[in-house]
Amino acid sequence: MMSQADRIIRLKTVLDRTGLSRSTLYRKITEGTFPSQLKISVHGAGWRESSVNQWIADPGGWRDLRELGK
Repeated sequence: MMSQADRIIRLKTVLDRTGLSRSTLYRKITEGTFPSQLKISVHGAGWRESSVNQWIADPGGWRDLRELGK
């Protein structure tokens, strides 16, 4: 079972919490400076709430760990 901090949140919630525009959010994902979304259905995606919270805590310092070789 997922903890409260690891809920999956949808695009509108991510945009509301971060204050980013949709285009800026997707640009940052492409650059590796914002968490990637998870595919949750054929036409749906979401983000781990804990990942978004980590980005909010340190937006300038957040980096995709997969890009850094973990």
